[in-house]
Amino acid sequence: MEENTLCYHDKLWILFVSKTTTMLLLMSTLVLSIITDALHLIGGNVTVVQGGTAILPCKLDDTLESLSQISWQRLTRAKTQKDNFYTVSAGSGPSYVNGNDIRFKFIGSFKDNDGSLELSSVLLADEGIYTCIFTLFPSGNHKTEIPLNLLVPPVVSLKDNFPVLGNEEVSLVTCTASASRPRAEVSWITGTMSEKVKVTTNLSSHANGTTTTESWLSGLPTREINKALVQCVVTHPALPEKETLPFTLQVYFPPTEVKITEKSEDSFECVTEANPTANFTWSRSDLLPLPQSAVRVEGATLHFLTMTPDLNGLYLCEASNQFGRKRGHLYVHMTSGACTACWTLFSLLVILIAVAAAVVWYLHKTGRLQRAMEGTSGERQKVRTTSSTPEAAEGVEEEIQNL
Repeated sequence: MEENTLCYHDKLWILFVSKTTTMLLLMSTLVLSIITDALHLIGGNVTVVQGGTAILPCKLDDTLESLSQISWQRLTRAKTQKDNFYTVSAGSGPSYVNGNDIRFKFIGSFKDNDGSLELSSVLLADEGIYTCIFTLFPSGNHKTEIPLNLLVPPVVSLKDNFPVLGNEEVSLVTCTASASRPRAEVSWITGTMSEKVKVTTNLSSHANGTTTTESWLSGLPTREINKALVQCVVTHPALPEKETLPFTLQVYFPPTEVKITEKSEDSFECVTEANPTANFTWSRSDLLPLPQSAVRVEGATLHFLTMTPDLNGLYLCEASNQFGRKRGHLYVHMTSGACTACWTLFSLLVILIAVAAAVVWYLHKTGRLQRAMEGTSGERQKVRTTSSTPEAAEGVEEEIQNL
């Protein structure tokens, strides 16, 4: 009987102990739950421009528990499996884990439960999820995730597509916003050209998550749109403001008709229209070199330093650019020095004849020429010219016959 009683009491004691343990566990769980609910772990969502500096915030508020360690993990484009990379402990302070990445710097305070990190020279490969973990006693680990988002600014460029004068629609100019994240928006300001050009846009995605936006203007390459001003406008969140690139449309064509004009009596200029501006080359058709001592070339102008017959001949002016070439011709003929003297004497003789004629006309006009002629005749014969009677006329006629 006593034995049975003992066994019963043992069972009762075991049952009592079991209930006590359960209550303690329940109470501990309740206390830890209350403590955990009171914890406030501050993180955040971070966005940074590639190449800049990111602050990864992580701070624990409202706890009286003992902090033993702050740990950091990451899951990024470069680290596709969760990677422990940084710790801060009460005894040893901050340290790198699984290799040193000196771009990370501890900027928090262990005693203030601040585990914030600074990441400099951020790369697209750093984009991902960063996890901050606080190890407390007695509640254990508490963590928060900080997403890091990267903005990659575009590399903006303009390209002239070198449209040549023609009657078919072609691409005139291309504006490119390369390898941006997110993709850049590209638009055009065409002004008076809005009805003469059209816009086409194309997107290209890259393996690293960036996108290239390419936009171009198309139209008929006519003289009407040549030299017109347009603007490419690129918008992106990584740019402090819209980037505007002005561009002057160019329609290219080879030299048109080449004309040679006389600038002075010893210099001639070669003139044409071309885009880009033509280069000029002077030469002689007889393949003889231009005599450096007698001829000087300055761009499109040919100067003759001397005027001698040995320079006579056909001269060629060639205008050219990368789209074609055109020629103009100049024939030069110079007389010798002796002939020049003869022409000078002839000119003097003509002047003297003209002066003599003027003198004769003046004497005739004033009557002096007639009186002079009458005076000369009176010395050779006696003729009465003042009488108007028939007898006198017969006498004069007789006298003339007797002479």
